[in-house]
Amino acid sequence: MRVLMCIPNISEGARLDVIEQVAEAVRGIEDVQLIDVSPDADHNRTVLSYLGEPEAVLEATRRMALKAFEWIDMTRHRGSHPRLGAVDVVPFVPVRGCKMEDAVEIARQFAAFVGDLGVPVYTYEEAATRPERVSLPDIRRGEYEGLPDKLADPDWQPDAGPAVFHAKSGAVVTGARWPLVAFNVNLRTTDLALAKRIARAVRHISGGYRYVRAMGVELVEQGLVQVSMNVTNYKKTPLPRVLETIRAEAARYGVSVVGTELIGTVPLGVLEQVARYYLQAHDLRADQVVEMALLQ
Repeated sequence: MRVLMCIPNISEGARLDVIEQVAEAVRGIEDVQLIDVSPDADHNRTVLSYLGEPEAVLEATRRMALKAFEWIDMTRHRGSHPRLGAVDVVPFVPVRGCKMEDAVEIARQFAAFVGDLGVPVYTYEEAATRPERVSLPDIRRGEYEGLPDKLADPDWQPDAGPAVFHAKSGAVVTGARWPLVAFNVNLRTTDLALAKRIARAVRHISGGYRYVRAMGVELVEQGLVQVSMNVTNYKKTPLPRVLETIRAEAARYGVSVVGTELIGTVPLGVLEQVARYYLQAHDLRADQVVEMALLQ
């Protein structure tokens, strides 16, 4: 059986009725399993995770996008997370029996579908059409508010759809990539400048860890700030190492870590890392986990 995963991020994290309708669009597709829905009101963003046969996943993603476009109006959107559109980013990840080329092909089919709806689309990572479009942060620079100028720039014509600003839906970024880990660390302070300073200390672009993208954001409802991260290769940049660096940087200013978040699904290898580091169980193997043994 071929298994492809899709992890779309939509620009709605507060209206649970809307989120449920988008999730139900995915559940309605046979042979697709919706395994996680993670809304965040402060980010005003929800991450969905589902998997199945590639063609079924593509159909689920089409229906997900149609429902999100129906209910999300970017002219009214406010949130702490960078975004370009109602369906902000849609990565496809090969899981089993699929090659990266298969994921790229599905991403491009999805891009064509969205483009035919009149929404501009950019493709990134393994599906990128140009070197400057590999990185999601590079594509998203300027965010939704900067889209009119971006679309008017000949260097930023969309990969699918019209080079016309779609006020309600914005733009979509889709592509194919290997698994990444969305990992957030919450700090017991309201000092956003501190969170941004720590984010600069750990992210690669500022001289931090090679496979970390990070930014500081406010969690207004919780009275905290957060270092919000994507770890694009957890094997080469282990999460415990990143967490302990953030803890040390925060302690310099008398601030503690109040908790962390793993958004969406994570590979078992991440949890192996955590157990090995914090339990000092250096010889732990995945096949020691009862549930994993039952799956073999």
